[in-house]
Amino acid sequence: MGTTSSTLTQYDIEEVQEHCNHTFSQQEIASLYQRFCQLDRNGGGFIAADEFLSVPEFAVNPLSQRLLRMLDGLNFKEFVAFLSAFSSRATLQQKIEFIFKVYDSSANGKVTFDDMLNVLRDLTGQFISEKQREEVLTQVLEEAGYNKNSLLVLSDFVKILGNPDLKMEVEVPVD
Repeated sequence: MGTTSSTLTQYDIEEVQEHCNHTFSQQEIASLYQRFCQLDRNGGGFIAADEFLSVPEFAVNPLSQRLLRMLDGLNFKEFVAFLSAFSSRATLQQKIEFIFKVYDSSANGKVTFDDMLNVLRDLTGQFISEKQREEVLTQVLEEAGYNKNSLLVLSDFVKILGNPDLKMEVEVPVD
């Protein structure tokens, strides 16, 4: 699966399913492969940042620049693994791990107040003031038992976001 071709073998599909913990059906993987091939305009087997930005829904996402850090240069197997957090079959743990990676901009396994503030800034834009953002974030942290100086690790995110009703799903259209 180094470079893209028009079809996947049964072995390829099963390998990708295994890699993404069976969060997608074989039919969904085949559909995702077709989409991957459309995005991989140069046919090199990898999707570059500019190719992701060609998707209008992605380009207008307020977190697109953060996501690009995670996406740039993905091959098909990595592309499906990235999307697996959005599958209805993904576990709550997988979803929280994904959210943590979005916040952990330095990829050091720790999220600071400033990291969270930057995401909040990306999400709210000019709709609320910097002071309001800081107040909201401080209050949320305090309610969860943390403060502005806390360095959050993945287990903290699990504690805070461990709500089984957390919804983060995308339906994969199947032809």
